[in-house]
Amino acid sequence: MKLHADKAYDIRALRAEIQRRGIKVRIARKGIESSQRLGRHRWIVEACLSWLTRNRRLVRRYDRKAQHFQGFADLGCTLLTYHRWRKATN
Repeated sequence: MKLHADKAYDIRALRAEIQRRGIKVRIARKGIESSQRLGRHRWIVEACLSWLTRNRRLVRRYDRKAQHFQGFADLGCTLLTYHRWRKATN
């Protein structure tokens, strides 16, 4: 397994923890490497979180019960998947 990250994750304690878990790491170093190479792509996780936060109810948690929030998160993921699928098939 390999982890790619931008300069925001260049923290000594974080690097040590990742290495302790046996994960190969590629993190841009602050003040040394240009951000033009590593971290220039918008990673899929960040993009999905951005798409999910378009659903106002998920941005701020109004529900008291975790099951209700999970239900709306699942609904948001379902809608996201449907819209992406519909766009791909047209």
